[in-house]
Amino acid sequence: MQDHRLVSAQALGEEDYVDSSLRPLRLTEYIGQDKVKENLEVFISAAKGRGESLDHVLLSGPPGLGKTTLATIMAHEMGCSIRRTSGPAIERPGDLAAILTNLEPGDVLFIDEIHRLNRSIEEIMYPAMEDYVIDIVIGKGPAARTLQIDLPPFTLIAATTRPGLLSSPLRDRFGINCRLDFYSEEDLSRIIVRAASILDIAIDTTGAGEIARCSRGTPRVANRLLKRVRDYALVRGSGKIDSVTAVKALEMLEIDSYGLDTVDRMILDAIIIKFGGGPVGLDTLAACISEETDTLTDVYEPYLLKLGFIHKTPRGRVATEQAYRLMGYPVKGRVEEHSLFEDRE
Repeated sequence: MQDHRLVSAQALGEEDYVDSSLRPLRLTEYIGQDKVKENLEVFISAAKGRGESLDHVLLSGPPGLGKTTLATIMAHEMGCSIRRTSGPAIERPGDLAAILTNLEPGDVLFIDEIHRLNRSIEEIMYPAMEDYVIDIVIGKGPAARTLQIDLPPFTLIAATTRPGLLSSPLRDRFGINCRLDFYSEEDLSRIIVRAASILDIAIDTTGAGEIARCSRGTPRVANRLLKRVRDYALVRGSGKIDSVTAVKALEMLEIDSYGLDTVDRMILDAIIIKFGGGPVGLDTLAACISEETDTLTDVYEPYLLKLGFIHKTPRGRVATEQAYRLMGYPVKGRVEEHSLFEDRE
């Protein structure tokens, strides 16, 4: 499958430098997620007023919605430094101990993909989060002894796309739990206009609206599409992004008005044609489109479910009537005669 899917909410390595310049550093600059912002403003102000570290925070939601950005903002608002790592990067208890013992009082430790943290390492997190101590076992067998190390007060901010995979003891130790949801088109338009001004791209509100409509409710996708539409405008347009230029650029990228690309349509085609509309199991569907099951669950399905093109049932995924109409198939009757990759224009 495509290694660099344009409308995927997953981060691409080469984007990190450019994306960092687009990230807001204050809550007042952060667009969208109004309820989350309102709650965080209260919690941060209260912690600063008491002169304490912010309570530990769990940020959950689909990828690309701004969890890393919010973590950075919270550190800036608290006036402290932030250390970043990820669950898969912490392989041994010593790795976590090295990170924790190097924190300064009040620092923020951000762990992305915390649901992928090893269970043995997770056990070390419990006393660190509650009592600011870690227990290190030195030696083996009868000669083994436990060394307790005191830690400075710190704030753990963790991000996850799959909060259900977190163990209850770890999840219960987060005092603040924030769920991020997909963005509205209005908020995405404002994000696109702001990003365009930072990138020095001429854009009008109609052009921003067209890009927002195809951004799958995700700021990361919106910023990525903005850069590609900018390229089209510079090479084949006037250099300014308006609605006509945006539509032509998105058509060239094979992204429809719902923000669906070739991969999404292959998923719907597979369910409708190969499996008669479903139900089809996750493993079978992933094998059919040559994709990993985790990628299917985290990247593709949330948006298709949000739009109502597929349903989850106990027996598997089912295509809805809206999916049949979108793909140009009759809702009732035989559809086997259609080719999986048939052009239905």
